[in-house]
Amino acid sequence: MWWPVSSSANLSILSVPKRGYALNILSLDTALTACSVALWCDGAVDAKHFAPMDRGQSEAIMPMVRQVMAEAGARFSDIDLVAVTIGPGAFTGLRIGLAAARGLALAANLPCLGVTTLDAVAAGVATAERNAGTVLVVLETKRDDVYAQSFDSDLNQLNLPSAVVPERLNGAFPPGPLTVAGNAAPRVAAALERAGISVSLSTAPGLPDAAVVARIAAQHWRPGQILSPPSPLYLRPPAVTRSLD
Repeated sequence: MWWPVSSSANLSILSVPKRGYALNILSLDTALTACSVALWCDGAVDAKHFAPMDRGQSEAIMPMVRQVMAEAGARFSDIDLVAVTIGPGAFTGLRIGLAAARGLALAANLPCLGVTTLDAVAAGVATAERNAGTVLVVLETKRDDVYAQSFDSDLNQLNLPSAVVPERLNGAFPPGPLTVAGNAAPRVAAALERAGISVSLSTAPGLPDAAVVARIAAQHWRPGQILSPPSPLYLRPPAVTRSLD
């Protein structure tokens, strides 16, 4: 899903119309327990960095951007689009990535596009695993529930993202073979198997990767397209709130 988020559940993130122009995309992710940056140049990743981290993304993201740009030999004047994950994910992580992406886009007068973490993980699932049946992406919330969304073999969304405990996921996908992806996949698979549902664990990375985010962005943005600034996708309120008294 890209921003603005559509309520339609029949969105493909695989179909790529032919185009007669180059497209350079700088993409970022700090939404969960990693920090990654990639530079996509007309169909291929020129440079990327990915580092697992529970915290510290705010200190890591901009040096990582500079490193990726230097390795690719690129200038900000070469960039056409900035892309960033919008969630669901950690409240602080989401805001770090969004602030960095929107700041870079504003400074360079570039459009900024958002991609959900669920779409990014789903797009990283291998074709053979997707073709086996439904893909269920589940991401950790550090609570009892998980962020979840299911996709068909072409990565069309079968439902809207939700925060749900694993034991209540039975109705989140159609009958048939099921591949579970994401960093919550092991505990969700165990819960589904206890309920008598046969599942396969995906071999795909369980976290979003900025390189995949850039690929999705390239499939859904065209030069001249006007975008609203991306906003975080929250599926539940924050764990801590501040009193106004």
